Amino acid sequence: MSATETRVVTGADALVRQLERFGVDVVFGLCGHTVIAALDALARSRIRFVTTHHEQTAAHAADGYARQSGKVGVVLVHVGPGLTNALTGVANAALDSVPLVVVAGDVPSYYYGRHPHQEVNLHADASQAEVYRPVAKRVWRVERADDLPRVLERAFWTAASGRPGAVLVDVPMDLFSRPVSLPEESWPGPGATYARPAPDAAAVREAAEELVRAERPLVVVGGGVRGEEGRRLVSELALWLDLPVAHSLMGKGVLPDDHPLNVGMTGFWGTELANGLAREADVALALGTRFAETDASSWDPRFTWRIPPTRLVHVDLDPAELGRNFPAHLAIQADALLTLRALLAEVRRLCPEGRSRPGLREAVRKARHALWSEVEANGASDAFPLRPERILRDLRRQAPPETVLVTDVGWNKNGVAQRYRLPDEGRFLTPGGLATMGFGPGAALGVQIADPGRPVVALVGDGAMLNQLGAIATAVEYELPVRFVVMNNGAFGTIADLQRSHYGHEYGTTFPRGREGAYQADLAAVARALGAGARRVERAQELEGALSEAFAHPGPFLVDVPMVNEPVPTPGHWNIRDIYRGRFGPS
Repeated sequence: MSATETRVVTGADALVRQLERFGVDVVFGLCGHTVIAALDALARSRIRFVTTHHEQTAAHAADGYARQSGKVGVVLVHVGPGLTNALTGVANAALDSVPLVVVAGDVPSYYYGRHPHQEVNLHADASQAEVYRPVAKRVWRVERADDLPRVLERAFWTAASGRPGAVLVDVPMDLFSRPVSLPEESWPGPGATYARPAPDAAAVREAAEELVRAERPLVVVGGGVRGEEGRRLVSELALWLDLPVAHSLMGKGVLPDDHPLNVGMTGFWGTELANGLAREADVALALGTRFAETDASSWDPRFTWRIPPTRLVHVDLDPAELGRNFPAHLAIQADALLTLRALLAEVRRLCPEGRSRPGLREAVRKARHALWSEVEANGASDAFPLRPERILRDLRRQAPPETVLVTDVGWNKNGVAQRYRLPDEGRFLTPGGLATMGFGPGAALGVQIADPGRPVVALVGDGAMLNQLGAIATAVEYELPVRFVVMNNGAFGTIADLQRSHYGHEYGTTFPRGREGAYQADLAAVARALGAGARRVERAQELEGALSEAFAHPGPFLVDVPMVNEPVPTPGHWNIRDIYRGRFGPS
């Protein structure tokens, strides 16, 4: 058969051949009667299908895979409950600008609106795809089998271009079995390289002039500056002009925690140093960050940002984020890395000798040293159940420096972002925009598949681990050596802290055991029952040994660590505290 001859294949084969052409090497998902034709095609493909025990886990795994690999994550799910189960994980990826392509089986095209088995159409016919519209960049419902290759090409382009995000390709199940007859050469391939939008040259000059003239500048970096190039460029710019650099939650790790100009995180769970510098800045350069509520102390000028009078130079790919929460003195809609490159060149031209700010680095050193010393002192406690900082201290001592730390929500997210001294070689992945409980266990699976030679730790609470126990089973099934470290406090700890401090009790936020006492699951026993290695820590002195055993173990391993419910320090402000007191809106 010549290259120009027409081949007739099924829609499922056409789908899988397209995934292969796009370089996809793994698909995450769960079976169902609407997608088994696609699974049959995958079984004959070089693409690996990783099945999880819940669709939310599959979406989180694809999210973690995409963050670590830099590729588009792909999810395959069933109609109805499969699609809705995955939605939370897909929304989490979308809000954190992670590219995902979700392929969902749907009811047969000729039964739309008749409510066949598991169709979502209670108040609107054929409405399954509509469920995703609030979070997806684009939703396609494929109407003809021959359209599958072209729709999939558009889906990958849309997910990865501009501000990355999630897309949905909804496929009636009969289209997977219908013939697709297209000449091989006419099938769309991977497409052109996605050209990133470059900044306007005049805007770059103005931004450089603002930074060079500034007396009290501050750079704040977010998740839009992830990756090695962003890390290098931010450091070079900061060192050239002696610029203090703060980060959002998603921006932790852009600069090493030991960098002489890293002042830590801003906002409610930020640092006093970062919040103080933000309040006093005359110029703020924001790179790939949206000034989220907790990063900006609910936008209350008493605590973090005062914009204006601070002049904001805001760089972001998404025009919707420019000026959303603070008015920009100069808004640059462009790729943050291209802007950094141009800005660095212009700064060096305007200020060829660089700049030094007397006393700045010593002030940063003292503040950071005080923070790390406090963490070390708190972490030295042998009290049992353990203090959170003891867990962070011992984990940092035992984890190889290149470990990818995948967190969930609570102390393991906010406390780590503020108080974990991330090694230069390490990486920190966390759920930012949606702050989804249950992200950590599943995302760690995807990270480990993307980077099998690198140590991966899922640092999670017991609420998240009980929510996503299937992730342990998946790790066992696929021989993924993820280390699950569970900070087990028998509660939804952060919410319990808020409730106790404002209402004086913990109701519906801790895990009860009958009329008296508290329930604390023996998660190590559960992990062993699922086939993983495990240790439950019974006293503080056992933790380092348990962690050492976990990193030496060849397969997945869970360390269950009983922990006191102790709040993360909050130097900033969150308006929910005022709401609990009956006060509303900024003062």
